[in-house]
Amino acid sequence: MRSPSYSFRTLLALALTAGLTTAVPAAVAATPTATSTTAATATAIATGSSTAAAPAPKPYMGWTSWSMQSSKYPGLNPDGDYSYLTEKNVLKQAGALASKLKRYGYEYVNIDAGWWRDMAWKPEFDGYARQAADPGRFPRGMKPVADDIHAKGLKAGIYLPVGLEKEAYGGGTVPIWNAEGCTTADIVYSDLRTTNGWDSAYKLDFSGPCAQKYIDSQARMFADWGYDFLKLDGVGPGSFKSGDNYNNVADVAAWQQAIAKAGRPLHLEISWSLDINHVADWKKYSNGWRIDTDVECYCNTLVSWENSVDDRFDDAPKWARFAAPGGWNDLDAIDVGNGEMDGLTKAERQSYMTLWAIAKSPLYTGDDLTRLDDYGVSLLTNKDVIAINQGSAPPARPVTATGDQQVWSSRNADGSHTVALFNLADTSAAVTADWQSLGFTGQARVHDVWNKEDLGTFKEKVTQALPAHGSRLFTVTPRGSAFKKTAYEAESPANTLSGSASIGDCGACSGTHKVGDLYQGGKLQFNDVVVSKAGHYMIDVSYISGDARPAKISSNGNGATGLTFPATADWGTVETVTVPVTLKSGTNTITIDSGDDYAPDIDRIAVPRL
Repeated sequence: MRSPSYSFRTLLALALTAGLTTAVPAAVAATPTATSTTAATATAIATGSSTAAAPAPKPYMGWTSWSMQSSKYPGLNPDGDYSYLTEKNVLKQAGALASKLKRYGYEYVNIDAGWWRDMAWKPEFDGYARQAADPGRFPRGMKPVADDIHAKGLKAGIYLPVGLEKEAYGGGTVPIWNAEGCTTADIVYSDLRTTNGWDSAYKLDFSGPCAQKYIDSQARMFADWGYDFLKLDGVGPGSFKSGDNYNNVADVAAWQQAIAKAGRPLHLEISWSLDINHVADWKKYSNGWRIDTDVECYCNTLVSWENSVDDRFDDAPKWARFAAPGGWNDLDAIDVGNGEMDGLTKAERQSYMTLWAIAKSPLYTGDDLTRLDDYGVSLLTNKDVIAINQGSAPPARPVTATGDQQVWSSRNADGSHTVALFNLADTSAAVTADWQSLGFTGQARVHDVWNKEDLGTFKEKVTQALPAHGSRLFTVTPRGSAFKKTAYEAESPANTLSGSASIGDCGACSGTHKVGDLYQGGKLQFNDVVVSKAGHYMIDVSYISGDARPAKISSNGNGATGLTFPATADWGTVETVTVPVTLKSGTNTITIDSGDDYAPDIDRIAVPRL
């Protein structure tokens, strides 16, 4: 519920101008009875240790309501925008999930935005400023829905925007549950500063105890209802917002603390387009973080390739190093199961699922599970692809400097490599995975993961012709030899710097220095690069680049190859990719040229000893 279309924001603005910002809470919910905090939880809180890691040993799998809620596909939302979200539809999807996908690991049924709002987007709150089920959408309330989901052997998820929604403020007089003396005036700033991705809520003030007690009351409500998952949306820094008003780290920390003493484990997922500079906070306090904007297109299909499936190929690499048991990089929903409704070609659907799987993203579909086509079922239920996503290997990232033809890889515990080939161009093209990029030469056995087929033994590389936006997914098992590399530091006095290029300090770099300021003609030339035999080499380039940047690579003054270097996490993190060069026997030069653009900072190169 966070899209570039801003249709939610428009509806909210209409609601606010209709005078709902001071609406008195509609009904007083049954007051939960208090339960004591366990000794283990109390110890965790006292020591400040994180309890967030326990619910997410692997990327979660399931279904979300938002893709169909947000779509204009004919018939999905007959009673207006977002009207798909009803108890009947949620339970229909839960039944289909249980019968079709549960056996493959899909288990969460996540109710997204709007469960407390009617079809005109007017909200319901209980007597304690907490969201309450809209009786039109969920006539039995939220607990029976969770109970029915659990009865199918599944887990139930729910949604909230971060902050105190403006309509819940009630003039500042609404009491906070189980917090004597606290009202809504005590949990926000006196100037009623706004927060979240839509400015639809007042920012919580945690300088006193009342704001934490408000979060505690919400977490306790969800625990009493039996929910297993919470998506906290509009979180910043992120959600297209920055600045103090939109820094919700304290909110996320408060939720972690509240969950720890609520009496029921709750997976905490935060959204959207989170700021990577706060990744330590997201890892400390949550179980997953949306790295990008909505994947949905807010059009007459669920998604489209250009808006915004393809964005993830640019944005996922810099986050890869941060995913681990306890917290995962969330790429958003995988809408690959419905064919025409998805808005994608078959090739795009496979590439979509492939990237999500190798990036170790949570796998939750927003499709209509009652209408899955055969191809969609084959994508969502391929056990070998799911095993890659759920396995112990780290997330894949590009191993070559990127362009429209990309190679991503991750090394497995048994010494094999998961290798994905992508053609992001709008026309067909060949894509090659070179064994040198994986750290060995000679032969390797190649297994086609999607088609469950052994392709045989390939020498030095595998090349595949791919359609527009197409992909292949392989397991590559080396049968050749590993090799050593000779490293050449960028800051070496043997090199030649020209134009704007300069040497700077770099604590993360191998020699504590780097060459930067490579822009608009700035060049770095490595001199005296020695190899024993002429031929094709895939050299490592270790670099720093807070965003994806291009550079031109050449050897011995020959024609340059234009490449793009994927973004690293920030301007203090070093990553390595391989680039192709042709070298002669003996001494060579290798040049990295910014051309008329801005190139990454360079730590060093490493040349295979073949």
